[in-house]
Amino acid sequence: MSPPTPVHLIVYLRPYCHLCHDLIERLRCWPTPHTLHIETIDIDSDPQLEARYNEWVPVLTDASHNEICHHFLDEAALTAYLAKIR
Repeated sequence: MSPPTPVHLIVYLRPYCHLCHDLIERLRCWPTPHTLHIETIDIDSDPQLEARYNEWVPVLTDASHNEICHHFLDEAALTAYLAKIR
């Protein structure tokens, strides 16, 4: 049996944001049978991203940029998302 396909998640953030660091740390410790590939994107490096996510960081999305949650890790939303993609 092959291992599950890694799940690609994106965290839009600001490097100095403590909420962003907290969310990433919680994702790294998340108990799931999936391997989570976490990509981080600094919104301040792109004016369009800054305009879109400015007051919402951190924002967790799937690889298609569909929002899963923002500000804090919403455990129920992440669990529902992972269950949906199985």
